[in-house]
Amino acid sequence: MDKNARVAIIGAGLMGHGLALVHAAGGHRVALYDISAEQLDTAVRLIEGALGTLADGGAIDRRDIDPIRQRIAVQPDLRRAVADADLVVEAVVEDVEVKRQVYADLDTHAQADAVIASNTSYLDVFPLIPERRQTRCLITHWYTPPYIIDLVDLAPGPETEPSLMEAMRTLSAEMGKKPVLFERFVSGYVANRLQSAMALEITRLLDEGWATAEGIDDSIKYGLAARMATMGALMKADFTGLDMTRRAMANRTYDPPEPKDHSPVLDRLLAEGRRGVMSGADYFDYGDMNPGELFRNRDLGLLRLKATVAEVEDAFPLRPI
Repeated sequence: MDKNARVAIIGAGLMGHGLALVHAAGGHRVALYDISAEQLDTAVRLIEGALGTLADGGAIDRRDIDPIRQRIAVQPDLRRAVADADLVVEAVVEDVEVKRQVYADLDTHAQADAVIASNTSYLDVFPLIPERRQTRCLITHWYTPPYIIDLVDLAPGPETEPSLMEAMRTLSAEMGKKPVLFERFVSGYVANRLQSAMALEITRLLDEGWATAEGIDDSIKYGLAARMATMGALMKADFTGLDMTRRAMANRTYDPPEPKDHSPVLDRLLAEGRRGVMSGADYFDYGDMNPGELFRNRDLGLLRLKATVAEVEDAFPLRPI
């Protein structure tokens, strides 16, 4: 994959606008497509805000803002968006029929040798992709906001060319990302599976009244995350001691929760119109802060944390360099 690849992003939502930005910042020309004109307008505003935040956070030079902006073209016509694309990144809703239709349209309009990459989290998309595209498709799964969070999951389909995986690993690394390669599609990968396991415990703690939202998040931020940011989970176990880890497993006095199809606490919040930061409230009340301010503060905090963790890792390495 060329360093100056032409990239089409299909879907301009929460992930799509971020994927357009991260690829443009990596030097690629990007066409951002969505079926909704309103969503494209929102994406442009979010990209503009994120560019300012990245500059304020020291992640990019202010002189780079305009060149990055100019590498992104909003395109309301799918055929034109993908006509000359070397890489097409599908970032639409996790719905089988929506994705199936998108892939059928891409099969019609994309170049014969274009790479088709899906940002899917849990859905196995390979059965939905036309047969003649199978060797040139893979999963590139990003985490929000992708222009700050470096992890990228790369997974091949049953017929994906092995050389394509290495090319995409290189492309991701050249954009400053940390690709993790899987031998095949694994629903949820690693990070999402760990988040899902945590979510089961968190939901039970909330639903059964054992802990508050503040108590849960404080336990994560000031306990788990503070250590895992530099050690991960398994290295942390090494420092704890594997014998102690085994004793903890043997001494546990509760059973892990079984997956449920709903949460009474979550159902109540949704019924009250508390749908997330875009609505101004959900588990927490965000007061008079608008979504733009909240995203900006989140991103600036992540940028500062990211820089600090990198500095700590360089100054105090835990493995041979």
